[in-house]
Amino acid sequence: MSARRIAWWAVGLLVTVLLGGLAWAALAPVRADTRDALFVIPKGTWARRMAGNKVEILPDRIDLTLGLDDILLLRNDDEVPQQFGPVVIMPGQSFRLPFEVASTYSFACSAHASGQMTVVVAPTPPPGWPRLQWRWRHWRARE
Repeated sequence: MSARRIAWWAVGLLVTVLLGGLAWAALAPVRADTRDALFVIPKGTWARRMAGNKVEILPDRIDLTLGLDDILLLRNDDEVPQQFGPVVIMPGQSFRLPFEVASTYSFACSAHASGQMTVVVAPTPPPGWPRLQWRWRHWRARE
């Protein structure tokens, strides 16, 4: 076999592998190890805020996906109770909030300087381009 023919065969194989990988990413079911999205309120948060420090411990917006990471888990490691929506999370306790509907939710949150936190729950990505985009965003977020 000639060198030119081997080169074309190698390029064809590479293209086939790349297209196969993209097809898998677009069509294969999405699975998650756990459906909990854990956020921790660290010890000393309240004391630092009372001392006048700007403390950003939780994001202003949390993005979740139905069926994958659709349970918000807040753990209060601080020495004082923290409020999240209508719930008071005592020191050392955790609060689990499962979501069943894709929507945007706003909550009062004493762990934020603004006093508010938004949770955006996206629908499970359907097969095809949306699933490929979802995998890409989550792969990039891990870096």
